[in-house]
Amino acid sequence: MTQEQSNNLSLPEGYTFRKLKSTDYSNKYLETLKVLTTVGTISEEKFKKLFEEWSQNSHIYQPHVITNNQGIIVSTGMLLLESKLIHECGKIGHIEDISVAKEEQGKKLGNYMVKSLSKLAEESGCYKVILDCSDHNVGFYEKCGFQVGGVEMVHRFFQY
Repeated sequence: MTQEQSNNLSLPEGYTFRKLKSTDYSNKYLETLKVLTTVGTISEEKFKKLFEEWSQNSHIYQPHVITNNQGIIVSTGMLLLESKLIHECGKIGHIEDISVAKEEQGKKLGNYMVKSLSKLAEESGCYKVILDCSDHNVGFYEKCGFQVGGVEMVHRFFQY
């Protein structure tokens, strides 16, 4: 079964869901993330160093992107896999950093990203997948099959 069939969604013609590549620094990855939040100044060297850390720990860090028909990144998402002691050493998936380029919004790319990352979490043996979102995004995540399951608490050390 393809990822598209499992989501009951399809990407627009020529669009692709794939893992992040080390060469994506110059492929609008950071620009797409900036739609979501503050990114700051990230050099290519810093990007490649972090990408290498993610790659060495790919059993935990699973960054993915959606590219358009020109191969340019138009959506981002991160799946983090956490091994727990509870639930017989079960695993939880955490979905983070869902972002869609402004000019690409309305094409259900965010929905496709969230459902694809959820499916990857399930295939990795996770007993649940969770995410945090702003109040104004609750409706979007409900459309992706999520429900409110708790309250997020934050203790910030830096303000961005």
